[in-house]
Amino acid sequence: MADPRGIEEHHQHQGTPSKILRPVKAFLKEVGLLTIYRSPWDTKILILQRFVRLFAYGGSTLILASYLSDLGNEDARIGLFMTLTLIGDVFISFLLTLIADQLGRRWILVLGAALMSASGVVFALSGNYWVLLAAAILGVISPAGNEIGPFRAIEESTIAHLTASSDRSDVYAWYSLIGTAGTALGFIGCGWIITLLQHEKHYDSVQADRIIYVIYAAVGVTKMCLALMLSKDCEVDAQPKSANPTETAPLLGNDRGEQNKDDDISKKGRWRLLPEISKESQVVLVQLCVLFAFDNFASGLAPLSWVTYFFKRKFNLPEGKLGSIFSITGIISALSIFVASSISKRIGNVKTMVFTHLPSAICLALIPIPSTLSGALVFLIGRACTQVMDVAPRSAFLAAIVLPHERTAVMGTINVVKTCAQSMGPVITGVLGTNNHFWVAFVAAGSLKAAYDLGLLALFAERKSREERMTERRDEGEGA
Repeated sequence: MADPRGIEEHHQHQGTPSKILRPVKAFLKEVGLLTIYRSPWDTKILILQRFVRLFAYGGSTLILASYLSDLGNEDARIGLFMTLTLIGDVFISFLLTLIADQLGRRWILVLGAALMSASGVVFALSGNYWVLLAAAILGVISPAGNEIGPFRAIEESTIAHLTASSDRSDVYAWYSLIGTAGTALGFIGCGWIITLLQHEKHYDSVQADRIIYVIYAAVGVTKMCLALMLSKDCEVDAQPKSANPTETAPLLGNDRGEQNKDDDISKKGRWRLLPEISKESQVVLVQLCVLFAFDNFASGLAPLSWVTYFFKRKFNLPEGKLGSIFSITGIISALSIFVASSISKRIGNVKTMVFTHLPSAICLALIPIPSTLSGALVFLIGRACTQVMDVAPRSAFLAAIVLPHERTAVMGTINVVKTCAQSMGPVITGVLGTNNHFWVAFVAAGSLKAAYDLGLLALFAERKSREERMTERRDEGEGA
């Protein structure tokens, strides 16, 4: 006869692994790693693409203002360069995002990567102001270290196409986190490469900066190879392969829309180059464009290129130390995205966007106030703690607030408005910098961002997304 104590000990022993695995699995689910693991291969490639791209953006942003200054351009002229770059980018982004679904999202990403690589070559070889400006516009040189060009709108629309709505906050969080980590790595890599070239190889500042742009061109080629690896599931007419078909089928079975009243729009869209947008989405689009214009005009007043230049000039920091500082703030920003994903699951995307972005705006306004490096770093790091926590919830919010077939066009239009608004800022900051009034730009930027947060909360805090309302109507129909 078996010993009861032995049987009890056996069951306890058998149950121990499951007790250990349950909290581990819960943690992995909470931070979104299980969602990423189950996501399609195309989603993983899109996230890796963003890491590679923002690695290049981080490196070029750290040196852009100082590179133009070393070529003999004053602050006002540097600000004009950034403004014209952003304005030129508007037209390219608007065209490419509107026709991306018709011509093929994958090929637009390949074209963008090729232009990015070409711009790096031009920056490495030329010192002419207007030649560099043309390369920055056509090849996507980011003055702010964040997304410009058509890439983000296309990638976010594709991720929404491939992902169930319940999983999007996790996927967008990792999309943002990996991109932010790429920027941070680009900062520290660029800073210490320049320091090494100047101290060990005795390069002057212009020669060292040009090596960075050679690396930028190589990264563009890498991104192009990744874009070529994407499958046809990324296209708007494709039925994406999902790791959990039962969840995604109701949402994504027909990516051109799920309401009967939108069927006519879908049919017309097949015969049109540009997609149509429903009236409700048009109203939402106008409201969002006004709000994002406030936010991005503020971002244009204090883009990362100007912030790094401000710290370099005010505190006389070398590139290596400068790169380390902004790399650390980038890592802090990346880690904060974990928290944002968890918060958004509990209080919703809009409230998460506002309650995390508002402290960042206040810290931005206070950065120029301290006269010491340590004092300024307190506010810089404080800003980094919440600076990008609104990015993933914002992407999920935009993906849900409009119809599936409208996403690429709406996100592209919003990005164009954001870039237009942002383009007005750098030239103003350049003039302020020339007159030793850099601090005004920081204070104005923080104040405008705070106004954006309050407006977003007032207009969208209680509004349900299109997907939520469609699900409710579908449930009511089934109940009836």
